[in-house]
Amino acid sequence: MNLSAHTGLDTGNSTIFNQSEILNEDSSQAHVKTQKPLRGVKGQEACSMPCDVTAKLLRDEKHSLCVHLQQSLLTFGRSTRKLIRDVMEEQQRALDFLSSQVTELMTRVQTLSSEVQRSNTEMYSIKPVQSHGRDCSDIKDNLISVVPKIPSGIYIVHPENIDSSFEVFCEMDYMGGGWTVIQRRTDGLTDFKRPWADYSDGFGHLPGEHWLGLRKVFHILNQKDTRFQLHIALVSHDDITSYASYDDFRLDNETHFFSIHLGRYAGSAGDAFRGYDQEQNQDTAPFSASDVDNDGCNPFCSINNRTVESCSSQHNQTGWWFNQCGLANLNGSPQDPEQNRGRSTHILWDTWRQNGVPHSIKSVTMKIRRITTNN
Repeated sequence: MNLSAHTGLDTGNSTIFNQSEILNEDSSQAHVKTQKPLRGVKGQEACSMPCDVTAKLLRDEKHSLCVHLQQSLLTFGRSTRKLIRDVMEEQQRALDFLSSQVTELMTRVQTLSSEVQRSNTEMYSIKPVQSHGRDCSDIKDNLISVVPKIPSGIYIVHPENIDSSFEVFCEMDYMGGGWTVIQRRTDGLTDFKRPWADYSDGFGHLPGEHWLGLRKVFHILNQKDTRFQLHIALVSHDDITSYASYDDFRLDNETHFFSIHLGRYAGSAGDAFRGYDQEQNQDTAPFSASDVDNDGCNPFCSINNRTVESCSSQHNQTGWWFNQCGLANLNGSPQDPEQNRGRSTHILWDTWRQNGVPHSIKSVTMKIRRITTNN
């Protein structure tokens, strides 16, 4: 009986358990039926976790990635700023170093410049430059008794009645020596296209091409009890030589624009200064330059059926004693006269001709020498 009762109890319990299991199974199946599978990659099995849990995990993962990315950007920004700061500091140090080097060099240059200036001052303040004579003729007369052969070259002259001395080139081996060179044109390397101030003061290189300067020539010529001869030596492109000489040569002062005055002519090149008629006569003409026009062309001249307003412009901007231009200009270029046709750019001494054609002149020298006077 007990067994039956026990068995009956067991049977009842089994029935209860079976019903409970059936209910649980039905509940589980119902829950599974209500849950929708997650969308994903094709063929992927349905998510076994609830959707809200999955979404929360994705949000957490996204938040973690964003935080990590922000930290990486901040770290990169700090590193970049530090790199830029380091580069700028390095450049600033380099600039500071270069600046100090430049400052030091400038200081040294200023020191050297001061020393050179002081040395020059001391050198030139020891004593005044001693002149060799009043002009080349005077130098020759002073040295002829003590020097058997006086060399040509640069000498210092101090004419009377002026306070300063200056250098000249003396020709001591040409026709007895004692010549003061006042102009030389040989190779065309010196630019003779000059304004009035340059022709007044002088320019060029004394051993080569140069113009001594009207003021200096005037001071030499204007010494008392002196008279000077002008000698013009010409050489053609065919190496033919000729000359023109005037036994008296003087200049008026600057107020009268250094007007030229010539004595009697002698030579083999013809008297181009005076030309063939009075209209071509350049004797007594004032000096003209590109910026000081005294050529007598007012308002213009007619030369070879051409209208000329300025003889200096017609003669390549050179300076000379023009008179309606005339037949002489020794300051032209020694280059081929066929260049620049229509303009007189070459050395001009029109009266020196061969078979009726003027010589093409490649070099000229103007020089002066004292003439013995009876005074």
